This record gives sequence, C-alpha cells and structure tokens, in this order.
Amino acid sequence: MEEDKKDKFLAPENEIRQVTAPDGSIIEVNPLEDYFSQDRPKPYKVRKGPVEDFLNWARAESLWVLGFGTGCGSIEIPPLVTPRFDMYRFGIQMRATPRQSNVFVISGYLSVKTLKRAIRAYEQMPSPKYVVGLGSCTINGGMYYDSYNTINRLDHYLPVDAYIAGCMPRPEALLAGFEGLKKLIKAGKGHKANEYVENLDWYKANQKKIIKDWNMPDYNW
Repeated sequence: MEEDKKDKFLAPENEIRQVTAPDGSIIEVNPLEDYFSQDRPKPYKVRKGPVEDFLNWARAESLWVLGFGTGCGSIEIPPLVTPRFDMYRFGIQMRATPRQSNVFVISGYLSVKTLKRAIRAYEQMPSPKYVVGLGSCTINGGMYYDSYNTINRLDHYLPVDAYIAGCMPRPEALLAGFEGLKKLIKAGKGHKANEYVENLDWYKANQKKIIKDWNMPDYNW
C-alpha cells in the first residue's frame, strides 16, 4: 500500500526505466536508488579541545547562507548586502546552492509545498550546518497559525539553532540573530545537525504526516 501511494505521486523522471548501454546491453535505471543515498546518514564527528575550538571559531566567522527565500521575510535579507548594513564585514555571505552553504534561513511562513523543498535542500547541505527561523511564523505560525497549508512549529520538521522574533524582523534584528548564532557555534553548541540525524525517524514521521505527496527519497544526502 505504501509503495502504491509512493508510485502514484512519483515524477516521470524518477520512475524505473530501461535504457540501452553503449555496448548494446539493456540496463535498468532506478533514479531514487542511483541518484540518492540509500544508507541512513551518520552524525559528523565532534572533536575535542583546542582543535574543535578553532574549527568553531572558523565556522562562526564564515557563515555561508543558502539563497532560498522561503517566505515574506526574505525581503529583509537583500538590505543586509547593501553598504548600510554590509553583512560581509561580519563574515556572512550568500551562496547559490545547498552544497556550498552551511546556514539555512527559513524566512517567515513555510507552506507545506515549500517545506518539502526545504527538507531536500537542508539534507544536501554539508555538516555542520545551521538553521535560523526568521519571524513569528516559524515559531508559532504567526498570522497563519490556523492555515491548512502552512506549518506552525519549524522545529518539528527541521532542527532550529536560532529564532529571530518579529513580523517581520528588521535587518538589524537579522544581524543580531546571526551574532547570536555565532556565539552558539563558538560555545560548541551548534550541533543541531547531529540531533537531526540521531532523531531522524521522529523528524521524518512529522514531515510525512503533513506532506501527503511524499515523492522523494528519505535520504537526500
């Protein structure tokens, strides 16, 4: 039954198919197995002592933010790049892809459809990685608290390292939130990515509870 439900929503490019190899032989291609990891992810190793302290300092002073505007709060991010706020002087840089990023800013409300894409993007980011919940919507749903197509508690679906309250927080609040995230990382408390892996079954159950057309692999790493 579960497989039938999954096949119902399977995108055409992800369906099992047969192709002809260069030598003329016929091979079967299963994109969900060939393109994605079939093994459960493992926590990254946390070192001890001065080595980890140095690594945490380097991580905190080099925050590469995934440029994925998930909600209305994303309008507050472009001003951070301008000379007035100049986030680059704080070691904060926007990046284009999950593979290049270590900070994911969920900028405001998150619809169920966008959540599915956010999960896939988050799981492709290299560890250690951090999630910042921007605005009231990520904390308690905000003005969309009773909406049928938005989530209320971001930390039930993705691990959140720092929340920035407001509707919407101004650029100054974003900078303050990033500084708070830096302090967490330098203090050795920025390991929510490991908690996500260790409690993966709980997170996946919550995700699948509201995403009815779950047509992605469980492991996007």
